[in-house]
Amino acid sequence: MRILVLGGAGFIGAHLTRRLVADGHAVTVVDDFSRGRDDLGYDIIQADLTDPAAWERIPHGWDQIYHLAAVVGVRNVEKDPARVLRINTLALSHLLDWLGQPGARSHDKPGTKLFFASTSEAYAGGVTAGVVPVPTGETVPLHIQDVTAPRFTYAISKLWGEAAVAHSGLPYVIGRFHNVYGPRMGADHVVPELALRSLKGEDPFIVYGSEQHRAFCYIDDAVEAMVLLMAAPEAVGEIVHIGDDTQETNIGDLVEIVHGIAGVSPALEIAPAPAGSVARRCPDLTKLRTLTGYSPKVSLEDGVRRTFDWYRENG
Repeated sequence: MRILVLGGAGFIGAHLTRRLVADGHAVTVVDDFSRGRDDLGYDIIQADLTDPAAWERIPHGWDQIYHLAAVVGVRNVEKDPARVLRINTLALSHLLDWLGQPGARSHDKPGTKLFFASTSEAYAGGVTAGVVPVPTGETVPLHIQDVTAPRFTYAISKLWGEAAVAHSGLPYVIGRFHNVYGPRMGADHVVPELALRSLKGEDPFIVYGSEQHRAFCYIDDAVEAMVLLMAAPEAVGEIVHIGDDTQETNIGDLVEIVHGIAGVSPALEIAPAPAGSVARRCPDLTKLRTLTGYSPKVSLEDGVRRTFDWYRENG
């Protein structure tokens, strides 16, 4: 197939692109390199997707399009929430216009399938408010506690995106990612941050929110879920949670795993969790399994070891 990956130089996009190329597809990546790295060696178009003129340089005729381009990461979101809303909504809005929504002329193949990357943050406010169960399925109410809080702008941008895609008239799959981690994801996420701090020899070692629970998903398993969903006719028009519900852990235990791999034993200093972070997150993957037969393969310890080794080698 001919496949377009928007945001394909970022964390999930780069791993997805490598998988698609390995599967024999012709893949073109579009990225502005504001966060991603130009180290893929594939067909890459550098473009700012918030600029309508940039879309004139992107060819048409795709079998599949993955839209992963977005501002992500809690620190990036809290630093400039207006930028999050602007970039995440404009990039998708221009994509839908470019594809040809009702009233516009479509240049792409009939049946071009769109994957939109969403997030578990869409319902995190409901978990905190006590109205959403954990593990969490796709049909729970979506809850924004405070539209003025910077942290919620990411969830708001993705909720807008889900609605825009769902009403676009295009064949689509919306995937809500849950704590995906792995090599090459930057330093602003919990697993690489713990690895880098361990490599630097931090002692005492500060553990933020040690009792918070997460269900971490290694990147290879997340990519497998994406590929399976895009290949499943039954998944068209569905919102589906993507993650690994088999190895839920708390942050304190995750720190022990990282320190064991690093071979260090620093004194621990327990600190509060970052403001606004949900106490527990774990997806109910019944829909994903029913649609695709998905089963995560990489254990938490193996995935953390692979991630740690990459950061030790690449810094």
